[in-house]
Amino acid sequence: MVRAMLIGGVAGWHAATWGMYQDALYEGFSARKYGRSVVVGAVSAALIQSLMGFDLAGASGMVLLFGLAYVLERGVVEWHKSFIREEDQGKYFIPMAFAVRGRVVASPAWRRVAGAVYAAGVALVVLGVVRLERWGPTTYPIAMALLVGSVGGWISACGGAWKDAPKEGFQLIKFFRSPALSAVYGLALSTLTRSYPAIAFGALGFTIATIETHKKFGRPHEPPGKFAGRPLAYPEMLTARRLFVPVYAALCALILGTLVTALADAGFGLRTPDVLVVLR
Repeated sequence: MVRAMLIGGVAGWHAATWGMYQDALYEGFSARKYGRSVVVGAVSAALIQSLMGFDLAGASGMVLLFGLAYVLERGVVEWHKSFIREEDQGKYFIPMAFAVRGRVVASPAWRRVAGAVYAAGVALVVLGVVRLERWGPTTYPIAMALLVGSVGGWISACGGAWKDAPKEGFQLIKFFRSPALSAVYGLALSTLTRSYPAIAFGALGFTIATIETHKKFGRPHEPPGKFAGRPLAYPEMLTARRLFVPVYAALCALILGTLVTALADAGFGLRTPDVLVVLR
């Protein structure tokens, strides 16, 4: 379990670093906030490992646990921000609290009700993926792998559009980006496991990590959408945040190296992925 928590801690550390890299310019740096994702990631990995029982002696198990821990950490943190946390939304261009058509729902009670409904909806999707694994069709297997891989991406795309579109407008390419990328990751992860939930939501974890890395480090001087048009409140962080770049680069190298090792061990591109075989 210690190894599982270390993997989850790396997932949370990665997410905390890209989150801090641009947000600290507007919110300042908080060690407590930075460490929160590490702790949540570690706990998430321990919970997932107790349920899934991955073999963490090899790269494949570590990759699958990392992807799932990443998406659970992100889900828990963002759910708390949207439905539970009480915070002044005036500093944001795009509200972080649950909003309808860009207007924050003022009642904390109604936000919590919405949070419960949202959590129940996600749970139903997870249950649906589990049922699909048991009873899903075994024909057109490549299409099936891509479909399973895209499931988490659709959740991300719909949630992002609900939050961002009222302020930024609906962006077609942005909407389909997450499902498309998660489908590709899902196809890759299908070489490592026959578990549909591990494929669907592990792929989403890697999708989030990839997209956010591009947004935060590929466009370092472009403000995140939630702070669009807002002045830099902590310009000194432009210099201070550079200290985290080598840390982030090392984390990315570790994650990418483990992923490549796992795919190489599984013979990705050299044999038919497990999910592309009749599962019964």
